[in-house]
Amino acid sequence: MSDLQPPVSNPQIAILTTGGTIAMRHDAESGGAVPILGAADFTAALPPDLPEMQTEELVNLPSSHFTLETLHGIRERVGALAAKPDVGGIVITHGTDTLEETACLLDLTMAGEKPVVLTGAMRTVSDIGYEGYANLLAAVRVAAASQARNLGAVIVFNDEIHAASCVTKMHTLSPATFQSPGWGPVGRVEGGSVIVGRRPERSILPWHGLEPDVLLFKLAVGMPSNLLDDALEKHPSGIVIEALGGGRVPPWWLSSIERARDQDTPVVIASRCPSGRVWDAYGYPGAHHTLESMGCLFTAGLNGQKARIKLMVILAITREADEIEDLWN
Repeated sequence: MSDLQPPVSNPQIAILTTGGTIAMRHDAESGGAVPILGAADFTAALPPDLPEMQTEELVNLPSSHFTLETLHGIRERVGALAAKPDVGGIVITHGTDTLEETACLLDLTMAGEKPVVLTGAMRTVSDIGYEGYANLLAAVRVAAASQARNLGAVIVFNDEIHAASCVTKMHTLSPATFQSPGWGPVGRVEGGSVIVGRRPERSILPWHGLEPDVLLFKLAVGMPSNLLDDALEKHPSGIVIEALGGGRVPPWWLSSIERARDQDTPVVIASRCPSGRVWDAYGYPGAHHTLESMGCLFTAGLNGQKARIKLMVILAITREADEIEDLWN
């Protein structure tokens, strides 16, 4: 679905709630915080001088409980809302654990100009210093701002605007957890103003759904390749490897990767480093040139979890090797 409708004079902001810490309150019976707040609670907390809003609760779950079907449902609903001429922007409240993967999916598959803004919180509404309402207010301001058109999907936290392709969760507890290593935010919310200083390049993939059988491996020193060998017995649709440094693997992993390629299983090489492209100029086995000669694909700054989302999108479109490579690059 595309967002090609002309703007209307007073567009609404659509708010989709999905749960997460931003929706959580301490529950004595459960012994901790659980998702309780709904769409009405959020809109009631916002000031009256904002654009007209329509709210909808999709799910009310911690994002660690999300399935690929949950992501598919979010993508379908966002696409339907973006196609409506009376919707000027979309805000999604979301748990922080998998927020960057949902943002990546939307950024990869949503064409059009309308802002798609994801936000959440690191503290529950029961905690002193709960930042959920402030993050939501900033997200609504971004979704309503003409400056945010054509940015793709963004994450708004702590009054910072981060591009979906660059941002990642960097801290387990800090309210400033979402950062874009190597790039920084693309903009900020300052009071009622939305300031955009950088516009990331984007390319849009067709949306045919998600191929679920894509596995992600992370390398560490001395790690054996038997986990990959065991996985290949079940013929997965795709493999993503978070490799070392600029995308290097130990030499004893090469035979397993070659086996995957012999099975026509796409292998994507990401880096376990928080930032930087996958590339090197080394000549030893397992470096970039080896993996390239074996037909591996390489990320352009995407981390492992986002590379997995991208490969799942592509494999839902085609299983032809040449087409996969073209779409990847």
